[in-house]
Amino acid sequence: MAKRSSSSSLLISPLSLFLPRGDTLLYLIALLSIFSLLVHRLSASPTTAQSHFEGFDADEDEDLFVDDSHDAVLPPLRSTPPPISLSEPTPESHHGPPDSDSDPSIESPSSDPDPNPSTRSASTVFDYWDEDEFEGVPQHLTPEIPVVTEKATGSESDLISPKSEVSEVAVPRKLTSYSVEIVCVSFLIMFTINYFTGKKENENLALAWASKFATRDSIFDKNFSLLGVGETEDSPLLLKEGQNVFKFYASGRRFCSGVLATMELKSRHDLISRLYSMVVPCKDEITFEVYMNDDAMDQVVFALARKKLAKTMQKEAGDLQRFAGLVAPPSGRKWVAEELQVVSESKEVAGDLITDAVLDQVFGDKAFEKFGKGFISMHFSDKHMGLNKKMLVFKFALPDANNIADMTRLVALVPYYIDLIGRYKLSSQARSKTETARLKVAQEIQKEYQNARHDALQKKKSEQRKKMEEAEAKLSAEALRKKEAKERARQMKKGMPKIKMTRAH
Repeated sequence: MAKRSSSSSLLISPLSLFLPRGDTLLYLIALLSIFSLLVHRLSASPTTAQSHFEGFDADEDEDLFVDDSHDAVLPPLRSTPPPISLSEPTPESHHGPPDSDSDPSIESPSSDPDPNPSTRSASTVFDYWDEDEFEGVPQHLTPEIPVVTEKATGSESDLISPKSEVSEVAVPRKLTSYSVEIVCVSFLIMFTINYFTGKKENENLALAWASKFATRDSIFDKNFSLLGVGETEDSPLLLKEGQNVFKFYASGRRFCSGVLATMELKSRHDLISRLYSMVVPCKDEITFEVYMNDDAMDQVVFALARKKLAKTMQKEAGDLQRFAGLVAPPSGRKWVAEELQVVSESKEVAGDLITDAVLDQVFGDKAFEKFGKGFISMHFSDKHMGLNKKMLVFKFALPDANNIADMTRLVALVPYYIDLIGRYKLSSQARSKTETARLKVAQEIQKEYQNARHDALQKKKSEQRKKMEEAEAKLSAEALRKKEAKERARQMKKGMPKIKMTRAH
């Protein structure tokens, strides 16, 4: 407080020297009163007062204050003046349309359009700016030049600053921008629908085959005592191992221990596989594997297939490659259709297995054209490559579910050849040939086994020798010297004569 009082006294005391006294003071007070009244009068009429400032036009101000019910907001003097729109006034305007009769100097833009709207806009903005009025104010602030953009209608135009363009709301993404998502979702929907429909188609085909050939009074029911995958009569007939793999088992018949039928259908549940099958056609197949008893099958190696497939089987199947060859059609008797080829160990076996009954029913020229469309191959062998040596293998193509009865004669071949092979015996001449061939093949197999064993031993020794050389390479000079000395001593000891010591009596 002491400091504040001292400072105030220092400020007041010098000023008191210049204050007038007496009549002079009264005269000054009167002048100040008159000046204050004049200022108050001028402030009461802002339009008249503002018209006397340089750079401001009274006629333009009237346009800004046409509507008395709204307060016109003037741009701040020390900030950048806002852009003035050149578009025609609309009924939705905040201040309403201007009165054209109040000022005849203002003309409508439609009657006298300005050929250069950017120049007019710039001149209108700078009419509010006076360099002499604001002395001492920094001049580095330059007003933004508005950008003229045409509206979509083409009848109106707006001045939009660059900043307003940046702040525009982003346009929603079009439907075409979601093309990848639409394709993925569509593919998933199609894949799901195809999965269930393809699964149902395969099941219907398998059930159609079982109802035709594995139910009561069918071919397998008449030839086998036990049908299905279980040991009881109520066991299911089919075993489903996959969406396109079904199995059927039958047993209880002489000459064989059982029959396993495997249906490998198209992968209809897989959309990609279905599309691939349209380009590369494939068939639904069923394979019958008959496991013959050891004493019920003689030395037989035989195959029957279409010509192209028969040649492939003869080159790839081990038993056919070693024992059998292509058989030419015999003269003086009926033979299989021209589309088929026989592969057999001897002509006698081929002639005995291609009987007149099967030629009339399936494999003849006329019968094969009508009933053999689904035939693929037959392969009988007592030297089959697998766990079971003596097997009969049949491969057929499955028709659709509505035409499953077309393969009745093909399915009938299974029990027919079980009985035929079970009763078949080779002649002495044919047996001697087959035994000679089998002995020769057995010797070749034994020789191949010995050669493979010898090669394995040589490979093992070479690997051990290589390991020892690598170990010696890692030893030091001293260790090598000791090892060589030890090896020399061992060789000398080995070369010395053996002396047998006896006890003297």
